[in-house]
Amino acid sequence: MTIRHDYEVSSEGAVRHWAFPTARLENPHPVPTEPAAILSNTPGTQLTGVVLSVSADDTIAVIDTTSHMVYNMLVHNVLTYSTGVEATWGAINIGDPVYYDRSATMPTGVYLSTSPQDNTGTDNPLFGFVVPKNTDVDMPAYPKGGATASTQTCGVMIIGG
Repeated sequence: MTIRHDYEVSSEGAVRHWAFPTARLENPHPVPTEPAAILSNTPGTQLTGVVLSVSADDTIAVIDTTSHMVYNMLVHNVLTYSTGVEATWGAINIGDPVYYDRSATMPTGVYLSTSPQDNTGTDNPLFGFVVPKNTDVDMPAYPKGGATASTQTCGVMIIGG
């Protein structure tokens, strides 16, 4: 057996950009750079990623489902719901889980929260985890938000598929 001494490696690893019919998305009218979740028969188990592009006729979306990619995302700090409305909020910190939240109470254009369940009590799919975007500026800004409702810009490492 011969062992090769020259080889190529990629710092990105396996990139997964995949086309999905928009009718199979939680948000059937996706916009590039927004989070996405593909519908599933089992709540909370959806494949998630970030919309890269949408076809001209709005029927196909290319979604980045690459595990461990980091994107700048808006994250709502809701923790729990009670009788269909937001009940508690908390600061968002590095390492916190982030969920794709389909709740009707979410701010317009925001699809991620820190709540493991939506406002109907259905499990939200895990989207990723909060990570610092850089060490000099972003890291000292954590924790972000607090005990009142707010939406924060966070680095989110997606779990993808």
